[in-house]
Amino acid sequence: MCTGVAITISGGHLQYLDSDVATLADLNMHLPAGKWTCLLGRSGCGKTSLLRYLAGLLDEKVTWSGALTIMPACDLHGACDLHGQVAYMAQQDLLMPWLTVLDNVMLSQRFGEHAVDAQRADNAKQRALDLLARVGLADKADYRPSQLSGGMRQRVALARTLMQDKPIVLMDEPFSALDAVTRHKLQNLACELLQDKTVVLITHDPQEAIRLADALYIMQGHPAAVRALTVPASATPRDYDADCAALQQAILTRLERDDE
Repeated sequence: MCTGVAITISGGHLQYLDSDVATLADLNMHLPAGKWTCLLGRSGCGKTSLLRYLAGLLDEKVTWSGALTIMPACDLHGACDLHGQVAYMAQQDLLMPWLTVLDNVMLSQRFGEHAVDAQRADNAKQRALDLLARVGLADKADYRPSQLSGGMRQRVALARTLMQDKPIVLMDEPFSALDAVTRHKLQNLACELLQDKTVVLITHDPQEAIRLADALYIMQGHPAAVRALTVPASATPRDYDADCAALQQAILTRLERDDE
């Protein structure tokens, strides 16, 4: 598997087959390798559509045109294909209620193209247990999701995402339903555990975007396009300072302009 994957979208155009109007048009953005790209925008502007397209979840529902360049390409022919390189973490934890925490983390190892044979099962189990320890849930491996708090469930979801060990991680508001303290802790944890991954995070929270972003885009318009904003040079996760406050105000000003 390749590492350090960068994605460049040039002139991207996405339209649902059952719609007369494009959702995204003239989309130009660069997702730097091994860094966090945060995407802000009003509800319904197309952020999730973009993420789901990159995850390969919309192939039969949309038409797409434009250049999608992946560097480095992971096959000998240089094909631009994200298949098999993406882990997707949704806003909802999507844990299977009838499975234990450990089995939820190991889900990708047991089904589909990621399934492992019996000889590798012990290694996979140990890796899952190690990940649960890293997210602070080593003692909850045999619990069911219903026995966990919301923050714990999101930590299980994060461990499940890490278990896939993909170079690209797409996250759709994974922390939005959590209280402020738990959210802050999970932001820190995600930054630590997703080092060297190419991460795309959708958020409605300018402070979260500013805290985590190496690259920051605002999505606006009908159909939507993106505009890049310059983030502070400080390391992530950032402490909130005057530069961050000024950037937050700039973001809010732009988001107030529906047709920007």
